[in-house]
Amino acid sequence: MITTSEILDTVRMIDQQHLDVRTITMGISLLDCIDASQHAACQKIYEKITRYAGRLVATGEDIEREYGIPIVNKRISVTPMALVAGASDARDYVPFAVAMEKAAKATGVNFIGGFSALVQKGITPGDRKLIQSIPEALAQTERVCASVNVGSTKAGINMDAVAMMGRIIKDCAQRTGDRGGFGCAKLVVFCNAVEDNPFMAGAFHGVGEGDCVINVGVSGPGVVHHALQSVKGMPFDVVAETIKKTAFRVTRMGQLVAQEASRRLGVPFGIVDLSLAPTPAIGDSVGRILEEMGLEVCGAHGTTAALALLNDAVKKGGVMASSHVGGLSGAFIPVSEDEGMIAAVERGALTLDKLEAMTCVCSVGLDMVAVPGDTSADTISAILADEAAIGMVNSKTTAVRIIPAPGKQVGDTVEFGGLLGAAPVMPVRPFSSHAFVTRGGRIPAPMQSLKN
Repeated sequence: MITTSEILDTVRMIDQQHLDVRTITMGISLLDCIDASQHAACQKIYEKITRYAGRLVATGEDIEREYGIPIVNKRISVTPMALVAGASDARDYVPFAVAMEKAAKATGVNFIGGFSALVQKGITPGDRKLIQSIPEALAQTERVCASVNVGSTKAGINMDAVAMMGRIIKDCAQRTGDRGGFGCAKLVVFCNAVEDNPFMAGAFHGVGEGDCVINVGVSGPGVVHHALQSVKGMPFDVVAETIKKTAFRVTRMGQLVAQEASRRLGVPFGIVDLSLAPTPAIGDSVGRILEEMGLEVCGAHGTTAALALLNDAVKKGGVMASSHVGGLSGAFIPVSEDEGMIAAVERGALTLDKLEAMTCVCSVGLDMVAVPGDTSADTISAILADEAAIGMVNSKTTAVRIIPAPGKQVGDTVEFGGLLGAAPVMPVRPFSSHAFVTRGGRIPAPMQSLKN
């Protein structure tokens, strides 16, 4: 039974502590839209997305009004487009991105994800066409998001794909240079990508999913930060328990919204992703949570340990609250989207190397990191390889969303606005990785891959 005090606690979390449902994401399979004709396939894609998701935004808004729970984004994820477009006669896949964009605008969603390819073990002609189309596709669209999975614990790391993606990211930045390289903010390179991730820019609807599903991503760094203020100076056991209890309550709210949206739309409920997803707003920062544990500034020695505790406690609390926890679930550390992280970079406490160490224990990886515009494609590829190696060896999802901001140098800031915030340009190591990146081939899977 829900008590009056619990209801009031939730109201306070929403009104004062930035609690929200970050996204309702409808996953839609497009496998039945495959057609030898590019034109016919694109038309089928548009028609299916608009048919299934036509009421998604209105339903989310109705739930917001009735329950008083903010739902920040309504989004769509689709089958990796390289699989759908691969049978067509298209010379490039930009028209498929345009069809996705058209459908996203018609349904009113914020973003649509799934302009994606899965190349962890090899690259098909369709995969290659999609990857080569990414820069132009993201330059021509506002709402389409792209992702490429270049490695996995089972397959190893496809270094040919890693080398290719370094060049693609550079091209993407140049084509959207008038917007600070904004196209790169819609592109994620994964290792061990998951099939039910509701968060952009990496969302896609996996082939193991049903025809249509509702996934919800909750948030709440501000709620966790507020809760920890009541246990100042207490042992880490108490800190962990406090985070677990808070994550439990946040996840229960997310499940309520997911089940209600599922019922109203007549679409199966998939998962709740309970990741702490920060925003640039004051009081909604993962970095400030880590500082509340006793660090002078995020990035100080001890930051990785604090993040490990946070990530684990969030997962444990969420799993107790729902039988359908999935996606990534834990803590995100996107620099540009977290005011505490931005402040730490500006103070010189948080560097790219420290962020890489933190990705060993967080939900994803190097996220919304801006680097100088003259950073070479080889260096970017090497950063992708390092992050993929962390994911491969540790059997976890890692990702890189990096912006080589055209015309920007260390100390500059790239403004994106909204939830994407502002990214301080961070230095990279000045040494060449060219000979390493150009070897090609595949880094073999680790011993963990033999678990069968």
